[in-house]
Amino acid sequence: MIRSASTPMVRRLLVLFLVAVAARALTFGNPVVHVDEEFYFFTGTAMHHGAWPFVDVWDRKPIGLFLLYALPAALGYPAGIWGYQLFALASVVATAWAIARMADRLGWTTGATAAGIAYILWLDLLGGQGGQAPVFYNALMIGAAWLILESDRRRARAPGLAAMALVGIVLQIKYSAVFEGMVFGLWLLGAEWRRSRSPGALVGYGAALVAVSLAPTAIAAGVYAAIGQWDAFLYANFLSIFHRNPDPLPELAANLGQMVLILSPIVTLAVLGLQRTWRAPDAPAERGFLAVWLDAAIVGVLLFRPWFDHYGLPILLPACTAAAAMLGRAAWRRRLAPALLLVVALGGQIVLLALRHERGGPAEFAALSAAVGRGPGCLYVYSGSTMLYVATRRCALSRYIVPAHLSRAREAGATGVDQDAEIARILRARPAVVVMRPPYNGERPAAHARVMAAMADGYRLTAKLPMGNETIRVYKSIP
Repeated sequence: MIRSASTPMVRRLLVLFLVAVAARALTFGNPVVHVDEEFYFFTGTAMHHGAWPFVDVWDRKPIGLFLLYALPAALGYPAGIWGYQLFALASVVATAWAIARMADRLGWTTGATAAGIAYILWLDLLGGQGGQAPVFYNALMIGAAWLILESDRRRARAPGLAAMALVGIVLQIKYSAVFEGMVFGLWLLGAEWRRSRSPGALVGYGAALVAVSLAPTAIAAGVYAAIGQWDAFLYANFLSIFHRNPDPLPELAANLGQMVLILSPIVTLAVLGLQRTWRAPDAPAERGFLAVWLDAAIVGVLLFRPWFDHYGLPILLPACTAAAAMLGRAAWRRRLAPALLLVVALGGQIVLLALRHERGGPAEFAALSAAVGRGPGCLYVYSGSTMLYVATRRCALSRYIVPAHLSRAREAGATGVDQDAEIARILRARPAVVVMRPPYNGERPAAHARVMAAMADGYRLTAKLPMGNETIRVYKSIP
């Protein structure tokens, strides 16, 4: 019996693994999959040399994300690139497996494996082909959702507390999960009220849920307070985001429209699946939670601007799970579901090829790294790939490693430093090498002009190399 029950599960896991490898193979070993991941890997590497996020390397992302990247960064470059991408692959397979198991639990077994495959394939369309934060924390969020269902089924508080502990860890990977976490907590409180009808028990349980969900953030804050960097932690994590200037409305609308376009098929299937199975005589009551979760995930994404494609990745968890109801129907199972998944798979590969053409690949990056070189002196990537710091092992002259923090208009007044003053300070320090990409949308022209003027005084252009669809310039200081 054990063998016969486990064989389909093993087969499903193998299928999900093979699909994930095939879907993501084009990205393996590429150090420039996405600018975000380049910076995360830089920060993880810097932490091994004693740097503190928010103090020595500035950003708004919580410490947990950098700790995740510090693990593969310990392997060095380039092995660490493979390390974080394999780590992401394992997270994707685990999440897809959990989606399929959740679909099993909710009575949609015939579409469960297809739902897990859909999750894997949709990642490529939404910027999740590498190591974006939701690629890692989605596994924790669906684990929290499973525990909430366990709390309801067993009429017990412990699984609910464990669920909110997982949410707390997620918050230290990406704060934007806070809305989903609040909805999860409210669901648990509603279940508690139905169980006990005791205001005292409700307040006590609610306080415990809040405490466990905020514990990881409190620990992080306590560590920074202990080293005398509470102000740096507070500003980077919670205050700076309110000072950031909004992107132009047309750009915001275009980003949101792209996200909606990509998500609309799977969300439509999810809504149809929930509607058509809602009143079935044998429908598990747990499907109500999935509907609430889907709504919360969508609202949670809409609340946080700007809307980049990968911001929609959390919606895939409840959407793919609920879509199993349609993907497993007799009318879909034989033709429509395979056809849909094939189209999404092909679309994902086209997206990956287009992004590689746009952003560049390992060969172009290796040529650029060689042009920068590993000689003495510090590097200043005014605009371009922050992975160059890691690949060339050159020092940085500022804690503002992300080029946009100093050059982008959106960040003016939102990083705790005057952008022009910091650029001027870096240039006075005479970096040995300066890297610049062409002017880009949203860049401050004055910042670009300032650096170009400095390059005309004591620097020479030593290389003009292609990186995707751009030409990157490398300037070196004249002795």
